[in-house]
Amino acid sequence: MDGPSETNDLLFRALGEAVVRIWSTLPQAAQQHLFEEAVMSHGEFMRPRLAVFLHDTHSRTSDSMRARAMREPDSLGG
Repeated sequence: MDGPSETNDLLFRALGEAVVRIWSTLPQAAQQHLFEEAVMSHGEFMRPRLAVFLHDTHSRTSDSMRARAMREPDSLGG
């Protein structure tokens, strides 16, 4: 039988996969909230990766998420 860690990993993966499948049917506020929670949980480096993934996976992905995922140039031109 799986230990608690393996069970939790399986549950998280199952829930995550379900969210991805229904992403385009979720209200924009729910999408934004889930997106920001994912970024907070795994780090800012996930923001552009997650935005691209969701955009490529679903036709109706929040414009605000895509816009926020794009980094603005810093004052040094980077």
